[in-house]
Amino acid sequence: MINAKPILLTRLMIISFLLLMVLVAVMLLGISVGPTQSTMRNVLQTIFGMHASDAMLNTIIWKIRFPRVLLSALVGAALSLGGLVFQALLRNPLAEPYILGISGGSAIGAIIGILMGFSRFPGVSLTAFTGSIATLVLILAMSSGQTILKKDALLLSGVMVNAFCAAVIMFLISMTQDTRLHNIIFWLMGDLSLGDMRQVGILAVILLPCFVLVFWLSNPMNLLLMGKELAQTMGVNIKLITVTLLVATSFMVSATVSYCGLVGFVGLVMPHLLRLVFGPDHRILVPACVLGGGTYLVVCDILARTLPKQGEIPAGVITAMIGAPLFIYLLKRTAK
Repeated sequence: MINAKPILLTRLMIISFLLLMVLVAVMLLGISVGPTQSTMRNVLQTIFGMHASDAMLNTIIWKIRFPRVLLSALVGAALSLGGLVFQALLRNPLAEPYILGISGGSAIGAIIGILMGFSRFPGVSLTAFTGSIATLVLILAMSSGQTILKKDALLLSGVMVNAFCAAVIMFLISMTQDTRLHNIIFWLMGDLSLGDMRQVGILAVILLPCFVLVFWLSNPMNLLLMGKELAQTMGVNIKLITVTLLVATSFMVSATVSYCGLVGFVGLVMPHLLRLVFGPDHRILVPACVLGGGTYLVVCDILARTLPKQGEIPAGVITAMIGAPLFIYLLKRTAK
């Protein structure tokens, strides 16, 4: 009998290496793109310190573009992985933090934290996490015990909660005169322009342990997809694994929302695409979603910066323009 573990490890390393190279290339492109005319060669020379570069270009790269690209990669990785976990646990290809309203609940919590004068971390992050958990509990409670198919009930519950969260967000914005919320609309559409290295470092410390935890539980996710009975016979503690993954995913999503607002459909697009390319094994899909999701959002942010002739648009607008048609397609496909 052929030992499958060396084959899996080799495949995992090859896929991860290729996706990492793509991510690095896209990040270098993201650092090179901007209103100042700078070539890739000049950017590379500045990054690696090959010679004394222009002081202004050096400041633009290290203070503005590099933190923004890192923030985009981290947020894309977290949202993509969050979508993968929700789709595995709920066994619904349409499950995604934004569509289910988890991101909306996080946004409500984040806005409340901002109004109460909390710092971005840990204050706003904790209130965003509380909002995401409350929304998740509400959705699961609404979708349980329904006569229609559970995944349909879950999707409808998520859509209703998402609409309610949007109404609450608009209510909070309209009722406050706080100057800190003047740019809240731009933030809510997915603003990646305000990141600095300190914020990126804090977000990385929050997210990286969650990435490791989800990867550690990737094989139990494979077993859960085969059915609860089979998973139990294979020694999986279903309740513990499910609660751990849901809490970790909600924590990841709330952290990203507290830093850059609502970026929708990343968790729908990337897991679906990567599942088609690499198959259903979550031991492969988890690192693929981390690297592929980061690449995807960096590309979307580049488009958000370069498509307008003047200024820029929120990255969340680009992800929604790509993700919404895919959601409609998947919804039509699953309805057959």
